[in-house]
Amino acid sequence: MTALMTAALTRRIVCSRQRRRSGSAVLIPVVVGVGLGAATPALASAQVCKGTLLELQVQESASTASDRFRFSLGLLAEASSKAAAMALLNQRLDRARQDLKPLVLGALNIPAPRSYSFGGGSASSPKLERASTNVRGEVSRGNYDALIQLAGRLPGVRLQGMTSLASSRGGVALEDQLLKQALKEGRRRANVTASALGLGRVDLLRINQRAGGVRPVAYAEARMSKPAFRPDEAPKPMRSLTLGLDYCLR
Repeated sequence: MTALMTAALTRRIVCSRQRRRSGSAVLIPVVVGVGLGAATPALASAQVCKGTLLELQVQESASTASDRFRFSLGLLAEASSKAAAMALLNQRLDRARQDLKPLVLGALNIPAPRSYSFGGGSASSPKLERASTNVRGEVSRGNYDALIQLAGRLPGVRLQGMTSLASSRGGVALEDQLLKQALKEGRRRANVTASALGLGRVDLLRINQRAGGVRPVAYAEARMSKPAFRPDEAPKPMRSLTLGLDYCLR
């Protein structure tokens, strides 16, 4: 392959074919792209800005509906020996499993327990063994308050947090809405910039979309002072979308 052929990254061959319509011949152009190798970039298809190139980044975010919550419970047991602490932790874990079973969605996630010693060994501060683990799972909106109240009643159990999870239907609808908002905002900024430069034409050259997905919203340990906790009062998960937009101003 000569140097000239190497430099010619892409050729475009224009052919013609005939189609009969109402007794007359109509010429229809057919464009066929011919590349010179699989690794050759199609530079001929890239749009070139013969004006002022404006690069924008637009980010849109909004809250979406939540149909379930992810919870995390901490389990703790203390005793004079490691074996006694582990035995007590197992008792509390068994009770937690039984009481949580009618409330949770799907399976529970329980990591292996940890144990360590604490205290100085004196009469006022005896040396003890502590064993702990976590119980994680998901709960529906209908069982939101029931799980919080249960965590307050179980011995050795502490509610470490609840996380709002977005519904799949609400998330998809919101993503479409955010995309439209981002494109509209990008066009608005481009038009303002073109007007400031005394230019009248704005062409969109490129869109680079980076979806942030749903960002779950976690909040701190629930306080047990209220008689009931309402799922609609929990922070809603957020969805964000970022667009990189290139405009040609002329």
